[in-house]
Amino acid sequence: MYDLIIIGAGPAGITAGVYAARKRMNTLVISPDIGGQAAWSGDIENYTGYQFITGPELAAKFEEHIRKYNIVLKESEAVVELRKEADIVLVKSNKGQEYQSRAAIIASGKRSKELGVPGEEEFKNKGLTYCATCDGPLFSGKDVAVVGGGNSALDAALQLIQIAGQVYVININPDLSGDIIMRQKVEASSKVKIFNNTVVNAVLGDKMVSGLKIRVMGKEEIIRVQGVFVEIGLIPNAEFTVGIDKNQFGEIKVNCHNQTNITGVFAAGDVTDVPEKQIIIAAGEGSKAALSVFSYLAQHKF
Repeated sequence: MYDLIIIGAGPAGITAGVYAARKRMNTLVISPDIGGQAAWSGDIENYTGYQFITGPELAAKFEEHIRKYNIVLKESEAVVELRKEADIVLVKSNKGQEYQSRAAIIASGKRSKELGVPGEEEFKNKGLTYCATCDGPLFSGKDVAVVGGGNSALDAALQLIQIAGQVYVININPDLSGDIIMRQKVEASSKVKIFNNTVVNAVLGDKMVSGLKIRVMGKEEIIRVQGVFVEIGLIPNAEFTVGIDKNQFGEIKVNCHNQTNITGVFAAGDVTDVPEKQIIIAAGEGSKAALSVFSYLAQHKF
């Protein structure tokens, strides 16, 4: 029986774990990976204390920090069900394990949305990917397309400018919507061509990606690329929860104390309905959630 189970080891989950350890809570962290979306990021210039750090470097710092404490960390394990029975939170994993705790923090983050077009499934990991940080170096000197117009797409484009040949940005909206500094950097690059008001109709190729079929202002055309990076948004990893209230986007509803509608179950980070999905906000929410759990355990009789 744990005091606390934390689901996810991104910025919110790691920070929650550090705060829980410092409050001497008996804590288990379950996560498929360490770092979450932070590990996918390229150059990070807005995390307080670091004028510049890469996503993988920051994720490594997170891991180094949490491993200093006496926390049980189950890596490469995913939660498939979380439910509350009486005063106990029950958590099942994809490895057939069932864990029990007095409280839980859901910090499972989000995952990439898919295009849902012909060729996407066929060419996954064959030129089509959802992570520029992970796979960008494989496309050195090649022509690539980034699908999306927000911060994640701009981050991918900025990474690929340093690696690839021509970089096409395919944006369904009339204008790019990310941070202005990132937009200016992308728009200023001679290696980037931006297609606004553009929809992807299909991913083309034989054994590997060879192009994209796009529709620009109602006119269909083909661009030849060897790589496609899909950056069109994210979906909350919250399907495993039982009885938890969510908003229209599938995000878990929380109050200012990170409490969900189920007593003893808290949530933090990008999986919640807290506005502005940023690494530093997720980390702050994780610390707040752990402190709320500590108060809950101190006041609740089991």
